[in-house]
Amino acid sequence: MSLGSTTQAAHRAFYEALVGTIPSELELDHLCRVRACVNPDHLEPVTRQTNVLRGFSPAAIVRRSGICQNGLHDITDEAAVKVRKNGTRYCRECANATWRRWYKRHKG
Repeated sequence: MSLGSTTQAAHRAFYEALVGTIPSELELDHLCRVRACVNPDHLEPVTRQTNVLRGFSPAAIVRRSGICQNGLHDITDEAAVKVRKNGTRYCRECANATWRRWYKRHKG
């Protein structure tokens, strides 16, 4: 949808026309999970992190489940999770087990 000289996604244009402006630090989450939906009642301004974690990506599913990606360990406790420099999270116990296997193979 084109508003003046700028091009904008249809759901954003409808939301801004019918509800109000969307803060620059927020994005619209489709609560109905239909990406083509433009109904403002189905849209909610949320942070990027909230929007991603509400989705169905493998990372979001693992995070909501509370079990590590290998399905072995409880990661609800922050001490059980390691965070890389790029912000990705992974299971501390699985990482340690991987390191021990590598070390045994190469050094043992």
